[in-house]
Amino acid sequence: MTIICSVGRAIPKYEITQNRIKDIVQTIFDFSDREKNRLLPVFDNAAINARQFVVEEDWFLQEHSFEERNRLYHKFAIEYSVVAMDECLKNTNLFHDITYEDIDLLAFVSSTGVSTPSVDTYLMNRRPFRSNVERMPLWGLGCAGGAIGLSRVHNWLKANPTKTALLVNCELCSLTFQRTDNKKSNLIGTALFGDGISSVLLIGEKSPFRKSLAKPSPHIKTYSSYTKKNSTDVMGWKVINTGFEVIFSKSIPALVNTLWKDHMGEMLQNFSVNIGDITSVIAHPGGKKVMEAMMDALHISEEQLKYTLQILKDHGNMSSTTVLYVLQKWLSEDIQIGNKGVLTALGPGFSSEILLLEWDV
Repeated sequence: MTIICSVGRAIPKYEITQNRIKDIVQTIFDFSDREKNRLLPVFDNAAINARQFVVEEDWFLQEHSFEERNRLYHKFAIEYSVVAMDECLKNTNLFHDITYEDIDLLAFVSSTGVSTPSVDTYLMNRRPFRSNVERMPLWGLGCAGGAIGLSRVHNWLKANPTKTALLVNCELCSLTFQRTDNKKSNLIGTALFGDGISSVLLIGEKSPFRKSLAKPSPHIKTYSSYTKKNSTDVMGWKVINTGFEVIFSKSIPALVNTLWKDHMGEMLQNFSVNIGDITSVIAHPGGKKVMEAMMDALHISEEQLKYTLQILKDHGNMSSTTVLYVLQKWLSEDIQIGNKGVLTALGPGFSSEILLLEWDV
């Protein structure tokens, strides 16, 4: 069992409305009137008002090399991750302060840039982590990385129940934008993805900090992972000379009604939980169609998905980080001991990750 104590966020500097992004796209891509009528409604139907980016809008109008993109990724990943970590440790649901010296594991999840040594080593140099802190860099998990990161840290804390971990998710999707790629998948990605950075503090069930919990908090009871074989073409990156070109299949909403629905049903059955027992659905907002498919598949109400829909509206899809923004919203509520929740995300592979949560002290 693992206890989630807080979530910190770092909001990128530049905010652009969805209508303005639609205008920019029409400037960049030379669409015919027929193509505009067919493709551009995706911006109006995405249920997104605005998104935040680490670069200003003029950046999208220019060509950029892979080297330049990755240099910016490295710079901003470090800069914003530090902000998210500081906020996470500052706003815990504990009476006792936790410092960087108290952290035993630092996990870092990202799919939008590359770094060797991994970014977590640079974060160690920016804040006073101990030199013997364990590190867990995870790359390539895409939109599922928020949930999978929690599962992997949970496993580590089960093996080290007295210890404390910090999970950082950093996705700078803006830096992957390809202005010469006029395929529909790129347009859909341009209509959905934004930049986001988060940090989560977790403690083991025998942690000395547990006695200072200020209110009931979500405990990770268990998790389940599923990867559909021969589905690597559903979602991911194609690496090209100028960086990452998005792969985004139209089959994703249909997979919610099959793969995800079956995975959720099997997991809940294995742990003798009914979907009616779940009060909090902490879902990664892959997009409006994905959310509608989730509600359809398990008859989930908009109220159960209220924060997922709100985060999509205010920030768009920030890949792995997004579900942790949703989690922060649920942490702000006063939820009674015994209430159950599921945290879920879908990602490349094609994969599904589901965690079962229960509020306790």
